[in-house]
Amino acid sequence: MENEETPSEGRQKLVLQLFVSGMSPKSMEAIENAKRIFDESCNEFFELEIVDLYKNPEAAQSHHVVFTPSLVKSLPLPKKILIGNLADSEKVIKALGITFK
Repeated sequence: MENEETPSEGRQKLVLQLFVSGMSPKSMEAIENAKRIFDESCNEFFELEIVDLYKNPEAAQSHHVVFTPSLVKSLPLPKKILIGNLADSEKVIKALGITFK
């Protein structure tokens, strides 16, 4: 993240939503990969919400999600959307614009 302070020093939390379609194999893989990436990389600095579009279809429209699985980074700005199973950790972190100390 751009501000490299700790949360207690004002570091902004990474806010993510992972949009999936039920518990399909691709959805489950994306969930596992997202948890692995962010648990390893930024542990207490992130908030990950899993949104099942079968249970909450209106969420896709409000976040402009067309494909699943899709990972949406809401904060810090700019907002970014990644599509796919998130298998390549380095590409996901780079695409989201996240940096670490």
